[in-house]
Amino acid sequence: MAKAIIAGASGLIGGLLLDILLQSSEYKEVVILVRKELPVKHKKLKQIVVDFDKLQDYAAELNGRAIFCCLGTTRKKTPDRAVYRKIDHDYPVQMAKIGLRNGIEQYHLVSALGADTGSSAFYMKTKGEVEDDIIKVGLKCLHIYRPSFLTGHRTEKNRVEERIVGVLFKVINPLLLGGLKKYRSIPAKTVAMAMYKQSLIKREGVFIHPSEQIKQIA
Repeated sequence: MAKAIIAGASGLIGGLLLDILLQSSEYKEVVILVRKELPVKHKKLKQIVVDFDKLQDYAAELNGRAIFCCLGTTRKKTPDRAVYRKIDHDYPVQMAKIGLRNGIEQYHLVSALGADTGSSAFYMKTKGEVEDDIIKVGLKCLHIYRPSFLTGHRTEKNRVEERIVGVLFKVINPLLLGGLKKYRSIPAKTVAMAMYKQSLIKREGVFIHPSEQIKQIA
């Protein structure tokens, strides 16, 4: 029976992962770091309302078996690049450093297909940099998940475009063959399940899971 920490439990993957962990007999405590409390109640759940700019103030909670970092934002929601980088890069890296000091067994990071420090696209470049910088932290066990376009029920009313793209992918997916297969959309629940299942395996090292592999291990 272990303890898990989720950052980003209000998001698509994080919310689904939270449900899985609360139902799992493998975890006795699930701690979520949130900006505002979620309308979720469970005997195993502990919600901590945090200021992510002061993560060190909550360092004592970042211990146990696994940290699941599902933090992320969108350019539309966060047009300021400096703020965007803090959410997608600085906070995940700081959590990794705190986790290392606290002896965390595993760190699971949601990244994106195409993450690359050499990319000319700010989003992909940032994803590549957060991957590289967390690898440099030297965690005992690091899992990096690189999903393609995520599908699933989103609660935000202003993300209509993503829902439309999700419908289009249902038509496009069968046409993506060979080397293009990796671009097929992936259900967010599949990513969450893959993260959970990998957390049950005790091993050391850095493991990078591209979208098609995520589907296989879920």
